[in-house]
Amino acid sequence: MSTQAEAQTPVFDIVKYVFSALLGIAAVFAFYYFSELPLLYRVIGLLVAAIVVFGLMLTTQLGRDTWAFFLESKQEVRKVVWPTRDETTRTTMLVFAMVFTVGLILWLLDMVLFKGVQLLTGQGG
Repeated sequence: MSTQAEAQTPVFDIVKYVFSALLGIAAVFAFYYFSELPLLYRVIGLLVAAIVVFGLMLTTQLGRDTWAFFLESKQEVRKVVWPTRDETTRTTMLVFAMVFTVGLILWLLDMVLFKGVQLLTGQGG
């Protein structure tokens, strides 16, 4: 029963979602409505509205969970052992060599099969 209670979104969060959506829509509408103003001012207004919407969304439970996920992801990326420059260069060269080799084999196979079909159909001269 407590799991079901935790799964429900608080009413105040729903109000924040609706207000954020309306503010975002209003910002886009204002961007086009005030088309006679210089583009710089309209873009600044749009960015300010986006920052306000982002800040408002971070105050919701979903926003806090999402922010925590990004922070944990950042910690996990730090744990990754990245290859050295030499390993990356060797692997890249190996991939290029294999692609070239397979391409050459497929080209030769295509030529042999094309000539075989020409001979079978009597189109070869």
